[in-house]
Amino acid sequence: MKPKEILLNSRPVSNLKVEEVGDNHVATSFETPLRDDAFDISDKEKIEKIEAHFREIMNIMGLDLNDDSLKGTPKRVAKMFIEEVFSGLDPKNKPTPRLFENKFHYNEMLVEKDITLFSYCEHHFVPIFGKAHVAYISSGKVIGLSKINRIVQYYAKRPQVQERLTVQIAEELKEILDTEDVAVIIDAKHMCVSSRGVQDTASSTVTSHYGGRFQHETTKEEFLKYIYRE
Repeated sequence: MKPKEILLNSRPVSNLKVEEVGDNHVATSFETPLRDDAFDISDKEKIEKIEAHFREIMNIMGLDLNDDSLKGTPKRVAKMFIEEVFSGLDPKNKPTPRLFENKFHYNEMLVEKDITLFSYCEHHFVPIFGKAHVAYISSGKVIGLSKINRIVQYYAKRPQVQERLTVQIAEELKEILDTEDVAVIIDAKHMCVSSRGVQDTASSTVTSHYGGRFQHETTKEEFLKYIYRE
């Protein structure tokens, strides 16, 4: 998948001020921005460095790191970043899906709805949480259902923008299943909207990607009927 420049109000993101990009919650590319040397040091070294830097952040804020409740926080945060919430940055954690022949010749759409999704906004590093709905039409192979969940989780576990996350999940499934007939919808809440800034706790954000036959209105409507019916 080639990176694409994103436009906001007819202006390239590259021409926007840093504050404008974050406030409008847009990405600069459909690829996660990673440096070439992102994996030159081990996870252990990364945890040690993050622990030291986060300790300094807490010191700057005036927190007493001798307090029993706080003294372990820098290490806990560092381990959480590397081993849990941002583990999807590292290709070694990418799930290896097992494909099966479509022996039943099932040629209708397969829908997996309400996949729990947790991610982090890359502009403020606060949570994004919601549901992902995924569908595909087999081109001859099928994927184990749990692997769809794992693919969603892998791309969610990194600093993200919801539009990018939607496309990354769709493109990964297209490549694995060797088909363009893939659809993804994400409905999520952003803590950067509800806990800061406008502080709107009621709204959610919906993004979608329709490939192949899902671009046809009848197929799209069938998918939407499955995921939104009570």
